[in-house]
Amino acid sequence: MVRYELAVREGAELGEGPTWDAAAARLIWVDILASRIHTYDPATGRRTVLATEQHVGAAKPRAGGGLVVNLRDGVALYDPEHHGEDGPGDGFRWLLRDPVAGRRANDAAVAPDGSLWAGTMRYDEAPGGGTLTRVAPDGTATLVLGEVSVSNGIGWSPDGRLMYYVDSPTRTVSVFDFDGQLAHNRMEFVQLEDGAGYPDGLTVDAEGGVWVALWDGAAVRRYAPDGTLDQIVELPVRRPTACAFGGLGLTDLYITSARVGQAAPHPLSGSVLVVPGAGRGVPGHAFAG
Repeated sequence: MVRYELAVREGAELGEGPTWDAAAARLIWVDILASRIHTYDPATGRRTVLATEQHVGAAKPRAGGGLVVNLRDGVALYDPEHHGEDGPGDGFRWLLRDPVAGRRANDAAVAPDGSLWAGTMRYDEAPGGGTLTRVAPDGTATLVLGEVSVSNGIGWSPDGRLMYYVDSPTRTVSVFDFDGQLAHNRMEFVQLEDGAGYPDGLTVDAEGGVWVALWDGAAVRRYAPDGTLDQIVELPVRRPTACAFGGLGLTDLYITSARVGQAAPHPLSGSVLVVPGAGRGVPGHAFAG
């Protein structure tokens, strides 16, 4: 039986977006509603917390150092020299500013070509109120999907020819053909059954398996490349939000979770869990801007 361990004890309202920063050998994750970017070094236990000026949906490494962040009003950059832990400073700048009343950032991912694929959703989760946008390193934005409800997990197959995507309320993981820059030919990869929860964040392993965190499902599932369910990791938290491989050899599966919206959350809700030796991940891509 696959077993989890506690990596970071935290009471995050909406922990999200775990990402392994290979250059710094650390995990990056966010608490969306607390407007915080967290880092964790599993070798030393060292943690940092950076306050952002807005709700932050995701934070990813940049090729030259620093971070690209998906914020409420758009996409911004932290330069490598910015090390403050109390909010934006001289190293903060907007790359793409596109505020829409009642809408916020959600999950994001960096594609093999170094672009950021940034999702949004409405605070009230109104159907069709969100988007998925490709943001090039120079800030050029291309709308990929409109009328999304809750834009969530994004990932690519090891060969970069497929892209997986979640719009959570549909209970569907979709798969697209990916041409190196854009996604085409949307198809159903997995349709979750009633009672399983809602698909949230995802990651793809080196064998092409797709790991999906199940909001309100208290589990992470692995689906084989043909869509067959072949592994379930049961968790003590009702609302796991996303997962990513990290650590030495990218063999450990890190899982973020949320406390929000629960009358009596489990004591570990909002913490980061880890499944040592869960599989083998694919090296991530840094934002090229």
